[in-house]
Amino acid sequence: MEVVLDNIDLRILRLMQENARISNVELAREMEMAPSAMLERVKKLEQKKVILRYNAQVNPTVIGQRLLAFIFIKTTDGFGSPVTGPALAKIPEVQEVHNIAGDDCYLVKVRTADSAALMSLMRNEFAQIPTIHSTKTTIVLETVKEEQRLNIPDSQK
Repeated sequence: MEVVLDNIDLRILRLMQENARISNVELAREMEMAPSAMLERVKKLEQKKVILRYNAQVNPTVIGQRLLAFIFIKTTDGFGSPVTGPALAKIPEVQEVHNIAGDDCYLVKVRTADSAALMSLMRNEFAQIPTIHSTKTTIVLETVKEEQRLNIPDSQK
């Protein structure tokens, strides 16, 4: 099912992405609309699964998650298998799980306290998934840009 968004929807998404805590009244004022109409628009965006959730972005270093790593994983099960991906997704340190094209099957983003915690994660969690054949880990030395914000167009084609 293709969701069609008009320019008003796209502008609402840009404003909400900048500040997810923006009130309905502030959003309506910014869009020059009635608060009731704005509330209805936002609810429709939620129902259509355009807006998936609202959350706070937490600084990982402040809570002791100083090491960021990307792990390429080869598996013994087939592409899109219902075993490996869901098992990886259940691990709390795993932030993202992607099926990828190429030599590897998955690309996983993880955050841990340090290299010892990463090693423990690999030995105690990843090793318990029998379909993992091999891994290749890349540790991030410095992050120049990291954000979940999407580039929302001015109009939908």
